[in-house]
Amino acid sequence: MNDRVTITVEDRIADVRLARPDKMNAIDPAMFEGIGAAIGALAGRTDVRCVVLSGEGRSFCAGLDMTSMQAGGSGTSRDRNDQGAILPQHVSWGWRNLPMPVIAAVHGVAFGGGFQIMSGADIRIAAPGTRFAIRETYWGLVPDMAGFPLWRSLVRDDVLRELTYTAREFGAEEALAYGFVTRIADDPHAAAMSLARDIAAKSPHAIRGAKRLCNMAHDADPRAMLQAETDEQVAVIGKPNMMEQVRANMEKRAAVFVD
Repeated sequence: MNDRVTITVEDRIADVRLARPDKMNAIDPAMFEGIGAAIGALAGRTDVRCVVLSGEGRSFCAGLDMTSMQAGGSGTSRDRNDQGAILPQHVSWGWRNLPMPVIAAVHGVAFGGGFQIMSGADIRIAAPGTRFAIRETYWGLVPDMAGFPLWRSLVRDDVLRELTYTAREFGAEEALAYGFVTRIADDPHAAAMSLARDIAAKSPHAIRGAKRLCNMAHDADPRAMLQAETDEQVAVIGKPNMMEQVRANMEKRAAVFVD
């Protein structure tokens, strides 16, 4: 991990923050590396049941630091990982593929690469005044940080095309109507942490299985989905965490799970 991203774990929730507030968390080569390292550090942690992703300072993420990129190029590896992503794609796609749910708490701006990083979260909560943009064509670029495979399950095709072709800014209410944002909250980080506590109180094996099914739902054929549902249920039904959940519900107490 470098100084671009911080992780604090408490009560089985990882509070992950983009930490370049003086630049509105704009993405430079070090930010690419820091986010990739954060995803890698979380991937194997069984003690983390939910992740909250946010940005320090005035904004979630202003997108690429164009000055830094022009000075030294992307400075990032072009090797593809086992998910088929190069590092600039992994910093968005990797959140979707973590085993635990990820909630993005978004404020200020989420432009370009920042918008794509936000889109990798399972759930996205935005402050009322947040500004969004698929910004790449403004700079003569195309979105290439895993936005398209993430957006296809969120938003209508014609809406995506209009926003991509024009690079125009849009607000939180519009983002909510389109499907890019799950809900709006005055304090998105507090709302995300509250939701994370609710998720973390559920059986971790059931939640991770449900995320795997959600990740499959858009692309898998019905036969594969039917088999996957059965496989995930067999993996949890009658097991200690499932039985503990039943007992806790009947005894009206908090469940105590084995991770």
